[in-house]
Amino acid sequence: MKKSLLILGFALALFSCNKAEQKENFKTAYIDTSVLLEKYEKFKDEDEKFKVKSQEMGRPLQAKLQAFQSEANNFQRNAQIKGMAWAQQKGAELQQREQQLAVEQDALLRQIQVESDSIRTEIIKNLKDYIKSYGKKQGYDYIYGTGDAATVLYAKDSYDITNDVLKLLNDEFKSSTGKSEENTGATEVKEEEKK
Repeated sequence: MKKSLLILGFALALFSCNKAEQKENFKTAYIDTSVLLEKYEKFKDEDEKFKVKSQEMGRPLQAKLQAFQSEANNFQRNAQIKGMAWAQQKGAELQQREQQLAVEQDALLRQIQVESDSIRTEIIKNLKDYIKSYGKKQGYDYIYGTGDAATVLYAKDSYDITNDVLKLLNDEFKSSTGKSEENTGATEVKEEEKK
């Protein structure tokens, strides 16, 4: 019985020593995800492309809205001239068209939101994959995220690898698109690294 207690005590001591060794070799860091998204060139590029696309998508509706506004202005001028019966009929038609335009506008806004969310989700998925790969290559046990979806309440600044990852991401994006540093604002990252 005494031998089994002694063996159990010895095993626990070895186990706790092993845990202490693991803690000493523990490597962790964090990334400010809001900075990453704000300064990631691919995200900026996709955002600009989507703004242009959403403007293009909205042009037909904008033309309909302008035509409707012009017709509504004419209605007000003609209502007194053409009489009450005409004004009631035309007013009902205008009200129905206004409702149809509102439905079209809501549908367009939903479509734009869905496409925007899809692009953002894809970029975030790619970022997570990249960070996972980066963490494995650099030997990190954990990489936490701060920013919009904060999962770290406190960390030493020396654990912040945001600029390292951002630089690698932007360099990779620039090399894949052939953009130069002058066109992408990568100088902002360098200035931020100096601080």
